Amino acid sequence: MTAELKAIVGLGNPGEKYTKTRHNAGFWLIEQLLRESHASAKSVSRLHGLHAQVSIRNQAVHLLMPMTFMNVSGRAVRALMDFYKLQPEQILLVHDELDLPAGTARLKRGGGPGGHNGLKDTIRCIGREFARLRIGVGHPGDREQVLGYVLSAPGKADAQALDNAVYAGCRAIDDWLERGWDYAVNRLHSSN
Repeated sequence: MTAELKAIVGLGNPGEKYTKTRHNAGFWLIEQLLRESHASAKSVSRLHGLHAQVSIRNQAVHLLMPMTFMNVSGRAVRALMDFYKLQPEQILLVHDELDLPAGTARLKRGGGPGGHNGLKDTIRCIGREFARLRIGVGHPGDREQVLGYVLSAPGKADAQALDNAVYAGCRAIDDWLERGWDYAVNRLHSSN
């Protein structure tokens, strides 16, 4: 039996210049959940980010977009955990994933950072026991191009694929809340 989902944290960078970049895939998913819930996030300084509490499948869920910049996201996740007395197992962290093709979404529990600095800082602050929703953004092919790649906007085809992955991620969250983790994983991984 897996823990009940209580909070979803989308990783990204604050500011207009980062809004459409691949690195903000986590923010895109939170923004979609806010639209679907007819809600808006408010700046909460003690949480170091934009926060909302919404109802998804008749369950209260905290949504957070850290405004700390990607590489120090962990302190916002820790602040959310401490303030609302959450366990890492109750948190879903949504982030861009270079190792998945653009448009692929995958759920995962635990694991290492895989070179992702936002994950690395979150693991440093709360450990590895949180769930992840990985939004595939593809890889530029050359390791030296990664930073420029994740901090740039995708082309039209990749942008549509990423929108589809965000939508699939939102449906997986619905499935987790309604039918459980295993069902959500199986359905997402067989359909996306």
